[in-house]
Amino acid sequence: CVQVLLGFERGVAMGDQKLDESSIRRLVMASQNAKLHAYCPYSQFRVGAALLSLDGRIFTGCNVENSSYGLSICAERTAMVKAVSNGYQKFKAIAVATDIRDKTGSPCGACRQFLSEFGLDWMVILTKPDLSYTCLTVGDLLPHHFSSEDLKADRLH
Repeated sequence: CVQVLLGFERGVAMGDQKLDESSIRRLVMASQNAKLHAYCPYSQFRVGAALLSLDGRIFTGCNVENSSYGLSICAERTAMVKAVSNGYQKFKAIAVATDIRDKTGSPCGACRQFLSEFGLDWMVILTKPDLSYTCLTVGDLLPHHFSSEDLKADRLH
């Protein structure tokens, strides 16, 4: 886990992926900007996400709430659905932004599982409004994930 404050001093390597400071800066800023579009009249909790594909395309998303709370969608899943619906299924990183000042926000459990569907060794950049961030992998966020392998496991029935 790497934390860098404000300066984007260096790139970060996760697994066989490496993001340079410019890519990290672009994702952090894109997630902060996506947060501005959040539709959250019930929680007042804005979230933005910026997802980086292997070829360098960035897909952004924000949380969109609904009065029937279960129909709300998180920023991370919004970005992922946009990417997948455009033919992308492999990713380098996702940055997540909230308005929490004292610590980085983190994806909810449903989003962690959703991210793990596309691999465990890609980067998650958790940001703060002051543009500081922490980097970890999807596998770090959800070490005991449910996967397609579980569907193939020997079962009682």
